[in-house]
Amino acid sequence: MHERLLEIDGGLLLTLDALLRDRNVTHAAARLGITQPALSARLMRLRQIFGDPLLTPATSGRGMTPTSHAAALQPELTKLIERLRDFTNAAQVFDPSTSQRVFRIAATDNPAAILAPDLIPHLSKVAPNIRIALVLPDKPRIAASLEEGEVDLYLGLAECVTNGLVGRTLFDEEFVTAQRRGHPRGKRPFDLDEFCSLDHLLISASGGNFTGMVDEALEAHGRERRVTVSVQSYALATLVLMNSDCICTLPRRFLQRFTSSLDLFEPPLELARFQLSAFWHQRMSGDPAHTWLREQVFLTAKAQGRSMN
Repeated sequence: MHERLLEIDGGLLLTLDALLRDRNVTHAAARLGITQPALSARLMRLRQIFGDPLLTPATSGRGMTPTSHAAALQPELTKLIERLRDFTNAAQVFDPSTSQRVFRIAATDNPAAILAPDLIPHLSKVAPNIRIALVLPDKPRIAASLEEGEVDLYLGLAECVTNGLVGRTLFDEEFVTAQRRGHPRGKRPFDLDEFCSLDHLLISASGGNFTGMVDEALEAHGRERRVTVSVQSYALATLVLMNSDCICTLPRRFLQRFTSSLDLFEPPLELARFQLSAFWHQRMSGDPAHTWLREQVFLTAKAQGRSMN
Protein backbone atom coordinates (compact mmCIF):
# COMPACT_ATOMS: atom_id res chain seq x y z
CA MET A 1 0.00 0.00 0.00
CA HIS A 2 2.76 2.44 0.95
CA GLU A 3 4.68 1.60 -2.24
CA ARG A 4 1.60 2.40 -4.37
CA LEU A 5 1.08 5.70 -2.51
CA LEU A 6 4.64 6.78 -3.31
CA GLU A 7 4.01 6.18 -7.01
CA ILE A 8 1.10 8.65 -7.24
CA ASP A 9 1.87 12.33 -7.71
CA GLY A 10 -0.33 15.38 -8.22
CA GLY A 11 -0.02 15.22 -11.99
CA LEU A 12 -1.41 11.69 -12.07
CA LEU A 13 -4.29 12.65 -9.77
CA LEU A 14 -5.21 15.62 -11.97
CA THR A 15 -4.94 13.41 -15.06
CA LEU A 16 -7.36 10.85 -13.69
CA ASP A 17 -9.70 13.62 -12.57
CA ALA A 18 -9.65 15.24 -16.02
CA LEU A 19 -10.27 11.92 -17.78
CA LEU A 20 -13.18 11.07 -15.50
CA ARG A 21 -14.69 14.53 -16.03
CA ASP A 22 -14.26 14.76 -19.80
CA ARG A 23 -14.19 11.07 -20.75
CA ASN A 24 -12.26 12.14 -23.82
CA VAL A 25 -8.47 12.11 -24.26
CA THR A 26 -8.40 15.23 -26.45
CA HIS A 27 -10.54 17.29 -24.07
CA ALA A 28 -8.72 16.06 -20.96
CA ALA A 29 -5.33 16.91 -22.48
CA ALA A 30 -6.60 20.40 -23.33
CA ARG A 31 -7.91 20.85 -19.77
CA LEU A 32 -4.47 19.95 -18.38
CA GLY A 33 -2.49 21.88 -20.99
CA ILE A 34 -0.47 18.84 -22.09
CA THR A 35 -0.18 16.84 -25.33
CA GLN A 36 -2.28 13.77 -26.04
CA PRO A 37 0.78 11.46 -26.04
CA ALA A 38 1.78 12.81 -22.62
CA LEU A 39 -1.73 12.18 -21.31
CA SER A 40 -1.77 8.66 -22.77
CA ALA A 41 1.51 7.95 -21.00
CA ARG A 42 0.04 9.12 -17.71
CA LEU A 43 -3.05 6.96 -18.25
CA MET A 44 -0.84 3.93 -18.86
CA ARG A 45 0.99 4.65 -15.58
CA LEU A 46 -2.31 4.98 -13.72
CA ARG A 47 -3.48 1.64 -15.10
CA GLN A 48 -0.28 0.02 -13.83
CA ILE A 49 -0.66 1.55 -10.36
CA PHE A 50 -4.32 0.61 -9.92
CA GLY A 51 -4.17 -2.66 -11.82
CA ASP A 52 -7.29 -1.65 -13.74
CA PRO A 53 -8.02 -0.23 -17.22
CA LEU A 54 -9.85 2.69 -15.51
CA LEU A 55 -11.35 3.92 -18.81
CA THR A 56 -12.30 1.93 -21.90
CA PRO A 57 -13.53 3.01 -25.34
CA ALA A 58 -17.26 3.77 -25.31
CA THR A 59 -19.49 1.32 -27.18
CA SER A 60 -20.74 4.23 -29.28
CA GLY A 61 -17.20 4.68 -30.57
CA ARG A 62 -16.98 8.21 -29.15
CA GLY A 63 -15.20 9.04 -25.93
CA MET A 64 -14.41 6.71 -23.05
CA THR A 65 -16.36 4.95 -20.31
CA PRO A 66 -15.05 4.59 -16.72
CA THR A 67 -14.74 1.10 -15.32
CA SER A 68 -16.64 0.31 -12.14
CA HIS A 69 -13.39 0.72 -10.19
CA ALA A 70 -12.76 4.18 -11.68
CA ALA A 71 -16.36 5.23 -11.03
CA ALA A 72 -15.93 4.24 -7.38
CA LEU A 73 -12.72 6.26 -7.17
CA GLN A 74 -14.16 9.49 -8.64
CA PRO A 75 -16.03 10.92 -5.59
CA GLU A 76 -13.04 10.33 -3.31
CA LEU A 77 -10.66 11.67 -5.96
CA THR A 78 -12.63 14.92 -6.16
CA LYS A 79 -12.48 15.33 -2.37
CA LEU A 80 -8.76 14.51 -2.31
CA ILE A 81 -7.93 17.13 -4.96
CA GLU A 82 -9.99 19.72 -3.07
CA ARG A 83 -8.11 18.95 0.15
CA LEU A 84 -4.77 19.21 -1.65
CA ARG A 85 -5.79 22.56 -3.15
CA ASP A 86 -6.82 23.83 0.28
CA PHE A 87 -3.53 22.58 1.73
CA THR A 88 -1.55 24.37 -0.99
CA ASN A 89 -3.56 27.58 -0.70
CA ALA A 90 -3.11 27.68 3.08
CA ALA A 91 0.63 28.14 2.60
CA GLN A 92 0.33 30.44 -0.36
CA VAL A 93 1.24 34.11 -0.11
CA PHE A 94 -0.77 36.18 -2.55
CA ASP A 95 0.83 39.34 -3.89
CA PRO A 96 -1.64 41.22 -6.14
CA SER A 97 1.13 43.40 -7.58
CA THR A 98 2.87 40.39 -9.16
CA SER A 99 0.22 37.65 -9.34
CA GLN A 100 -0.78 36.30 -12.76
CA ARG A 101 -3.79 34.41 -11.46
CA VAL A 102 -6.95 34.10 -13.54
CA PHE A 103 -10.19 34.88 -11.70
CA ARG A 104 -13.57 33.86 -13.10
CA ILE A 105 -16.69 35.75 -12.05
CA ALA A 106 -20.11 34.45 -13.07
CA ALA A 107 -22.71 37.18 -13.46
CA THR A 108 -25.74 37.89 -15.61
CA ASP A 109 -25.93 41.09 -17.65
CA ASN A 110 -27.50 43.12 -14.81
CA PRO A 111 -24.80 42.79 -12.09
CA ALA A 112 -22.02 42.70 -14.68
CA ALA A 113 -23.20 45.98 -16.23
CA ILE A 114 -23.45 47.60 -12.80
CA LEU A 115 -20.14 46.48 -11.25
CA ALA A 116 -17.69 45.70 -14.07
CA PRO A 117 -17.16 49.28 -15.34
CA ASP A 118 -15.73 50.23 -11.92
CA LEU A 119 -14.29 46.87 -10.86
CA ILE A 120 -12.13 46.22 -13.93
CA PRO A 121 -10.20 49.54 -13.91
CA HIS A 122 -9.72 49.22 -10.15
CA LEU A 123 -8.26 45.73 -10.52
CA SER A 124 -5.99 46.82 -13.37
CA LYS A 125 -4.42 49.41 -11.07
CA VAL A 126 -3.86 47.24 -8.01
CA ALA A 127 -3.12 43.93 -9.79
CA PRO A 128 -1.87 44.69 -13.32
CA ASN A 129 -0.94 41.08 -14.18
CA ILE A 130 -4.08 39.21 -13.18
CA ARG A 131 -6.77 38.29 -15.70
CA ILE A 132 -10.52 38.50 -15.18
CA ALA A 133 -13.09 36.38 -17.02
CA LEU A 134 -16.71 37.52 -16.74
CA VAL A 135 -18.90 34.57 -17.72
CA LEU A 136 -22.62 33.94 -17.88
CA PRO A 137 -23.69 31.60 -15.05
CA ASP A 138 -25.20 28.19 -15.62
CA LYS A 139 -27.72 28.80 -12.85
CA PRO A 140 -28.89 25.18 -12.27
CA ARG A 141 -25.32 24.16 -11.47
CA ILE A 142 -23.84 27.39 -10.11
CA ALA A 143 -23.25 25.79 -6.70
CA ALA A 144 -21.34 22.93 -8.35
CA SER A 145 -19.35 25.39 -10.48
CA LEU A 146 -18.27 27.25 -7.35
CA GLU A 147 -17.48 24.06 -5.44
CA GLU A 148 -15.44 22.61 -8.31
CA GLY A 149 -13.53 25.86 -8.86
CA GLU A 150 -14.86 26.47 -12.37
CA VAL A 151 -15.80 29.98 -11.22
CA ASP A 152 -14.55 31.94 -8.20
CA LEU A 153 -17.52 34.20 -7.50
CA TYR A 154 -21.15 34.39 -8.49
CA LEU A 155 -22.91 37.77 -8.48
CA GLY A 156 -26.67 37.45 -8.26
CA LEU A 157 -29.77 37.44 -6.10
CA ALA A 158 -30.05 35.98 -2.62
CA GLU A 159 -32.51 33.34 -3.84
CA CYS A 160 -29.52 31.44 -5.22
CA VAL A 161 -28.08 30.57 -1.79
CA THR A 162 -27.67 26.82 -1.27
CA ASN A 163 -25.83 24.62 1.19
CA GLY A 164 -22.08 25.05 1.03
CA LEU A 165 -22.22 28.61 -0.33
CA VAL A 166 -21.36 31.76 1.56
CA GLY A 167 -23.04 35.03 0.57
CA ARG A 168 -22.63 38.70 1.31
CA THR A 169 -24.87 41.55 0.19
CA LEU A 170 -23.13 44.04 -2.08
CA PHE A 171 -25.84 46.66 -2.24
CA ASP A 172 -29.54 47.41 -2.06
CA GLU A 173 -30.78 48.93 -5.32
CA GLU A 174 -33.75 50.91 -6.63
CA PHE A 175 -35.19 51.41 -10.11
CA VAL A 176 -35.46 54.67 -12.04
CA THR A 177 -36.90 55.53 -15.43
CA ALA A 178 -34.72 56.97 -18.19
CA GLN A 179 -35.36 58.91 -21.40
CA ARG A 180 -32.97 60.50 -23.86
CA ARG A 181 -31.85 64.10 -23.44
CA GLY A 182 -34.10 66.29 -25.55
CA HIS A 183 -37.05 63.91 -25.39
CA PRO A 184 -40.16 65.62 -26.84
CA ARG A 185 -42.11 65.12 -23.59
CA GLY A 186 -39.77 67.48 -21.75
CA LYS A 187 -38.38 67.02 -18.24
CA ARG A 188 -41.51 67.09 -16.11
CA PRO A 189 -42.02 64.21 -13.68
CA PHE A 190 -43.96 61.25 -14.93
CA ASP A 191 -47.57 60.67 -13.99
CA LEU A 192 -49.02 57.20 -14.37
CA ASP A 193 -51.14 58.02 -17.43
CA GLU A 194 -48.22 59.39 -19.41
CA PHE A 195 -45.94 56.58 -18.24
CA CYS A 196 -48.39 53.98 -19.58
CA SER A 197 -48.94 55.79 -22.89
CA LEU A 198 -45.28 56.05 -23.97
CA ASP A 199 -43.23 53.43 -25.81
CA HIS A 200 -41.17 51.33 -23.40
CA LEU A 201 -37.98 49.34 -23.87
CA LEU A 202 -37.57 46.18 -21.80
CA ILE A 203 -34.53 44.01 -21.14
CA SER A 204 -35.43 40.32 -21.38
CA ALA A 205 -32.59 38.14 -20.11
CA SER A 206 -34.09 35.03 -21.73
CA GLY A 207 -34.82 36.94 -24.94
CA GLY A 208 -38.00 38.04 -26.67
CA ASN A 209 -40.27 38.71 -23.68
CA PHE A 210 -42.35 41.90 -23.53
CA THR A 211 -43.40 41.81 -19.87
CA GLY A 212 -41.45 42.11 -16.63
CA MET A 213 -41.56 43.33 -13.04
CA VAL A 214 -42.85 46.79 -14.07
CA ASP A 215 -45.81 45.17 -15.80
CA GLU A 216 -46.56 43.12 -12.67
CA ALA A 217 -46.54 46.32 -10.58
CA LEU A 218 -48.84 48.06 -13.08
CA GLU A 219 -51.22 45.10 -13.11
CA ALA A 220 -51.69 45.51 -9.37
CA HIS A 221 -53.04 49.00 -10.17
CA GLY A 222 -55.21 47.71 -13.01
CA ARG A 223 -52.96 49.37 -15.58
CA GLU A 224 -50.69 48.29 -18.43
CA ARG A 225 -47.95 49.91 -20.51
CA ARG A 226 -46.86 49.61 -24.13
CA VAL A 227 -43.56 47.72 -24.50
CA THR A 228 -42.47 48.11 -28.12
CA VAL A 229 -38.81 47.01 -27.90
CA SER A 230 -37.30 43.97 -26.17
CA VAL A 231 -33.52 43.45 -26.00
CA GLN A 232 -31.25 41.05 -24.10
CA SER A 233 -28.31 43.39 -23.53
CA TYR A 234 -27.90 46.32 -21.15
CA ALA A 235 -25.37 47.88 -23.53
CA LEU A 236 -27.83 47.73 -26.41
CA ALA A 237 -30.59 49.15 -24.21
CA THR A 238 -28.70 52.39 -23.62
CA LEU A 239 -27.91 52.77 -27.33
CA VAL A 240 -31.59 52.38 -28.22
CA LEU A 241 -32.65 54.81 -25.49
CA MET A 242 -30.21 57.47 -26.67
CA ASN A 243 -31.48 57.23 -30.23
CA SER A 244 -35.25 56.84 -29.82
CA ASP A 245 -38.21 58.17 -27.87
CA CYS A 246 -38.55 54.94 -25.85
CA ILE A 247 -38.30 55.09 -22.08
CA CYS A 248 -36.88 52.34 -19.88
CA THR A 249 -36.89 51.46 -16.18
CA LEU A 250 -33.61 49.99 -14.91
CA PRO A 251 -31.36 49.97 -11.79
CA ARG A 252 -30.17 53.43 -10.77
CA ARG A 253 -26.51 52.37 -10.43
CA PHE A 254 -26.46 51.33 -14.07
CA LEU A 255 -28.29 54.35 -15.54
CA GLN A 256 -26.33 56.83 -13.40
CA ARG A 257 -23.37 56.37 -15.77
CA PHE A 258 -25.27 57.83 -18.71
CA THR A 259 -26.67 61.07 -17.29
CA SER A 260 -24.80 63.07 -19.96
CA SER A 261 -27.11 61.46 -22.52
CA LEU A 262 -30.11 60.39 -20.45
CA ASP A 263 -32.51 62.09 -18.03
CA LEU A 264 -33.52 60.03 -14.98
CA PHE A 265 -36.85 60.15 -13.16
CA GLU A 266 -38.61 58.44 -10.30
CA PRO A 267 -41.16 55.97 -11.69
CA PRO A 268 -44.80 56.99 -11.03
CA LEU A 269 -45.48 53.78 -9.10
CA GLU A 270 -43.79 51.89 -6.30
CA LEU A 271 -41.34 49.24 -7.47
CA ALA A 272 -39.69 46.70 -5.19
CA ARG A 273 -36.01 47.22 -4.47
CA PHE A 274 -33.60 44.33 -4.91
CA GLN A 275 -30.36 43.18 -3.30
CA LEU A 276 -27.34 42.07 -5.26
CA SER A 277 -25.01 39.66 -3.48
CA ALA A 278 -21.73 37.86 -4.02
CA PHE A 279 -21.53 34.10 -3.41
CA TRP A 280 -18.62 31.70 -3.10
CA HIS A 281 -18.02 28.20 -1.84
CA GLN A 282 -17.10 27.93 1.83
CA ARG A 283 -13.93 25.95 1.06
CA MET A 284 -12.51 29.11 -0.60
CA SER A 285 -13.09 31.33 2.43
CA GLY A 286 -9.52 30.96 3.65
CA ASP A 287 -7.75 31.21 0.31
CA PRO A 288 -5.62 34.42 0.33
CA ALA A 289 -6.13 35.21 -3.37
CA HIS A 290 -9.85 34.56 -3.17
CA THR A 291 -10.16 36.66 -0.03
CA TRP A 292 -8.40 39.50 -1.84
CA LEU A 293 -10.73 39.25 -4.86
CA ARG A 294 -13.82 39.35 -2.65
CA GLU A 295 -12.55 42.43 -0.86
CA GLN A 296 -12.01 44.24 -4.17
CA VAL A 297 -15.60 43.49 -5.20
CA PHE A 298 -16.90 44.70 -1.82
CA LEU A 299 -14.81 47.87 -2.00
CA THR A 300 -16.07 48.60 -5.53
CA ALA A 301 -19.71 48.22 -4.51
CA LYS A 302 -19.17 50.43 -1.45
CA ALA A 303 -17.42 53.13 -3.51
CA GLN A 304 -20.29 53.15 -5.99
CA GLY A 305 -22.72 53.84 -3.16
CA ARG A 306 -20.65 56.78 -1.97
CA SER A 307 -20.42 58.28 -5.47
CA MET A 308 -24.21 58.30 -5.78
CA ASN A 309 -24.89 60.16 -2.55
